Amino acid sequence: MYVSSLVKGGTNRLSYAKAAFLGLGFLVVTATWTLYNSFVPIFLKRFVASETLIGFIMTFDNIAAITIQPYFGALSDNTYTKFGHRLPYLMIGIPIAAVFYALIPFAQTLWLMLIFIVIMNFAMSVFRSPVIALMPDLTPPKLRSKANGVINFMGGVGAILTFLIGSKLYDVNPALPFVLFSILMVLVLILFIFRLREPQKPVPDEKINILSVIRDVFTARDKSVLNVLFAIFFWFFGYSAIEAFFTLYGKEFLLVPESEAAMSLTFFSLTFVLFSIPSGFIATSIGRRKTIIGGICGLIIIFAVLIFMRQLLIIRILLFIGGIFWAMININSYPMVVEKAGENIGAYTGLYYFFSTIPAILSPVVVGFLMEHVGYIMLFTSGMASFILALFFMFRVRESV
Repeated sequence: MYVSSLVKGGTNRLSYAKAAFLGLGFLVVTATWTLYNSFVPIFLKRFVASETLIGFIMTFDNIAAITIQPYFGALSDNTYTKFGHRLPYLMIGIPIAAVFYALIPFAQTLWLMLIFIVIMNFAMSVFRSPVIALMPDLTPPKLRSKANGVINFMGGVGAILTFLIGSKLYDVNPALPFVLFSILMVLVLILFIFRLREPQKPVPDEKINILSVIRDVFTARDKSVLNVLFAIFFWFFGYSAIEAFFTLYGKEFLLVPESEAAMSLTFFSLTFVLFSIPSGFIATSIGRRKTIIGGICGLIIIFAVLIFMRQLLIIRILLFIGGIFWAMININSYPMVVEKAGENIGAYTGLYYFFSTIPAILSPVVVGFLMEHVGYIMLFTSGMASFILALFFMFRVRESV
């Protein structure tokens, strides 16, 4: 029922098969990254004693997100081939990424593993913005929140499948899940090539590069897109620190076992996945801006209570509710960014990744410093403050965006 709603109305209609393939692609990509983040640190530990160095290596994908991905997103806007604008980047990036992703568990030296990781991350960055841009390319503007809800739901399913299936395969042979997901990436690419047809766009008189798009966003008379991007920065700043430190917070501050603390955060993720599709429908009904503002206000209240809360059961209930508010925010933010993109959807997708990834790099360092020198109470205090700043910028966004 939800997928079928994506194909009603508009000139760029999605068939049932195209919607399913698009969601399947996000499922596989999410599963691939979940597996990578879960087990690559274990592989690195064979050669590296320093957790700090391992952590730095694991930020390669974030570094690529703020450097390489915006460039290729904008480049795909100016690409005109018989395969379309985005598919050529999938056709180049996915096979290379799949090969080196599968090779990671077989590396016998640190340098060899680093080569595999760097090439895999670069190849992933070649197609990551273009594949995300396929959704607004193929979906009428009014239905993009619904489409993004379906895609995030399937991405959540991919993450769950990784833990259920990937972990079991890892126990059999650590290389097995990596090889399997590499094969799945290639199979999805084949399905995209033969079954997905991008809408044809006229060749513009002048090609737009990422620097000119950034200049236009910052100098435009209507600062709505810029305000959305700043709001995205601040709510991801608050969220990233909580995601990074909650297990440590539970162990050191709440005095509960690490496993219990880690399990508590899954309540937040669970309701985010379950509420992904409904949040898209809410935004379609009342507007994205109002939906996001409602979600921000809800999380500000949740974090304010969590500052003083010490009972694990109540904390889990609050996190369970918080996941609903996070879905209201996160599902509708990307559609708002590309609303004014025009023919530059790939470039705006790159900007979305830039503003949502920079906080993931900065936030653990800044909030970690505050927790070290002020106390663990700063985890949710900084989260609440970040979302208040996000709310400030969202109030400066025009309703039409």
